[in-house]
Amino acid sequence: MQSGKSALSGLDMKKYFLTKNLKRDLPSSIVVFLVALPLCLGIALASGAPLFAGLLTGIIGGIVTASISGSQLSVSGPAAGLTAIVLGAITQLGAYQTFLLAVVLAGVIQLILGILKGGTIGNYFPSSVIEGMLAAIGLTLILKQLPHALGVDSDFFGDESFWQADHENTFSAISAAMSHFGLAAIVISTLSIAVLVLWPKFKKLSLVPAPLVVVVLGVLLATAFQNSPYALESKHMVAIPVVNGWDEFINLFTTPDFSQFSNSKVWVVAFTIAIVASLETLLSLEAIDKIDPIKRVSPTNRELVAQGTGNIVSGMLGGLPMTSVIVRSSANVNAGGRTKMSAIFHGCWLLLSLLFIPGLINMIPLACLAAILLVTGYKLARISLFKHMYHKGWDQFVPFVITIVAVLLTDLLKGVAIGMLFSIFYLLRTNMRNPFFYRIQEEGDKKHLRIRLAEEVSFLNKAAIQVVLNKIPNETNVIIDGTNSRYIDPDVLETIFNYKHNAYTKGIIVTLENIKKHYIVPKIDSKPIEEIKN
Repeated sequence: MQSGKSALSGLDMKKYFLTKNLKRDLPSSIVVFLVALPLCLGIALASGAPLFAGLLTGIIGGIVTASISGSQLSVSGPAAGLTAIVLGAITQLGAYQTFLLAVVLAGVIQLILGILKGGTIGNYFPSSVIEGMLAAIGLTLILKQLPHALGVDSDFFGDESFWQADHENTFSAISAAMSHFGLAAIVISTLSIAVLVLWPKFKKLSLVPAPLVVVVLGVLLATAFQNSPYALESKHMVAIPVVNGWDEFINLFTTPDFSQFSNSKVWVVAFTIAIVASLETLLSLEAIDKIDPIKRVSPTNRELVAQGTGNIVSGMLGGLPMTSVIVRSSANVNAGGRTKMSAIFHGCWLLLSLLFIPGLINMIPLACLAAILLVTGYKLARISLFKHMYHKGWDQFVPFVITIVAVLLTDLLKGVAIGMLFSIFYLLRTNMRNPFFYRIQEEGDKKHLRIRLAEEVSFLNKAAIQVVLNKIPNETNVIIDGTNSRYIDPDVLETIFNYKHNAYTKGIIVTLENIKKHYIVPKIDSKPIEEIKN
């Protein structure tokens, strides 16, 4: 049996180097690299960390985390959702080296969570909330990238929160951009969007990735505008650190201060990062699986182990905490990525660009990268998705819309939490309405009522059952049938037995069929699964 497993593992490894997969993964990795580059830098800037730390995190997320991860399309790196936590932690701990120790410990905590199967919590996020989160991310991309497409780059490129560091919000930033736009940026972003939309329609040209064409076009147009009144400034361009030699590169790394191991503040920061990063990762993973064309299911516990390993390595070398990130992952899916080699290659491109072509990379205007994200955003928040969710009914559509609005006005985690509350409300309402089936039979002057309980009757059904029992008219024969029930909650059992005991006062005769005095929660029989595995 063991040899069969080894053979399967070998076959599994070979798929990453199949020509049909590499034809998709290599071009996709370039797109992800182009999207990730300014995001890594922007998040580092907003976090109060060295710019190199953002790039380093992207490199580790691509090469280390993706190699361990079981997800084929997820891309990991520094997350905008952690910027406020990181900025506050660096300030609170007083030294960046002390903060790095917290990142390492956060990684260890994530490793433990993965080993203890904490990733299963990801299975409990409702579909409507995940779909709403995806659409909200798409709309956020559109709203946040509009100013960059217009040539206004006052906020950092990867900012996803409603309130920005420059005291503007999403909508006021767009309004300000309308009156301070730059002609060169508008030309670059407009032509870039046109290329992204039209290029794939020509099959012979589609061998060259459209985003790569957009970047080349952006560099050429920025150069053409260079000596005109509309020339782009340095703040409108990508800016990565320029490394002159191996010694300078080595000096960019920072190691954690392990002497602060007993500092309670370090542990508080570590647990905060571990919990928030794990939640963001599980949310992103669930969302990416939904838009995976092949509909693969990523192992959540393994992902926590991968993220934990990545954060340990990142903290040891001087990087930021990382998560699975929805924007880069979505770009990966939309660019046609097929396996995790796309994420691994993107990490390699980040490293190579830092070492060998920083000057060339710094010639890329942010306007053309904004165009790539605008198109990605539209694909996530497409009109057909809203129509699809509307036709699924109000219990799905309302949490979907609430999640979108909440994410847009707050941030990812708060928005999803609000969406979850509304989803739980509809879940509770459905459970209360559907705890049993009943049938009324009339024989002569007597009424006969049979109540058939469902397969599982939980505490959530207690109120609805009480309402029905209290409405039963006097002088009725009632049969409460538990034949189909595998489990009945103790509180519901107490309600049923109390009703049987006191019903005689109303002339009601109660008969219980196949209802036990105690039920044990049914366990899943994993034996057939184990047989298949072996």
